[in-house]
Amino acid sequence: MRTTLAALSAGLLLAGCALAPAQPTPAREGLRDFTIEARFALRVTRPEQPPESSSGRLAWEHRGERDRILVANPLGAGLAEIDSDAGGARLRTTDGQVREATSPDDLLEAVTGQRLPVRRLAGWLLGRGGPAAWIERDAIGRPVRLEESGWRIDYAYGNDDAQALPSGVTLARPGEIELRLRIEDWRETE
Repeated sequence: MRTTLAALSAGLLLAGCALAPAQPTPAREGLRDFTIEARFALRVTRPEQPPESSSGRLAWEHRGERDRILVANPLGAGLAEIDSDAGGARLRTTDGQVREATSPDDLLEAVTGQRLPVRRLAGWLLGRGGPAAWIERDAIGRPVRLEESGWRIDYAYGNDDAQALPSGVTLARPGEIELRLRIEDWRETE
């Protein structure tokens, strides 16, 4: 049960879609709506308890205020589907359970006990922080670290293109939670 909750946490952190064949990777600047396929590893540390870890795959479609995320085990078998929009958030598991909340942040807290900024994740994935964010850039202007609201987001790239999207993203609240993503495919959603 804990492994399933940890896997669901990873999916909700990013708040079943069939994905089309691979297309050229879009440029980072100007990208608003996207679809990614990624592998994830999640580690949660709680006081006086052993760390909890899980891993798997996810497919995430982000369109404005709407997100659809499919969380699967490492072999690709679906575990849960998460839908969120301005009207709320819904989690459906493969065993038929449904949970709902007014926001993805509230849903994650109800399911896992963790209060996380789910609504900020699409911007963070693209290296975009809010007004109070601190962003470190590499020599060609790409974000390599973003810090905001107690979170640290580190980026890795698979090539030297100034507009490249990250191939690796690590989101962490040091000493509490770390989510590593290895992004295998980026697509601009029309």
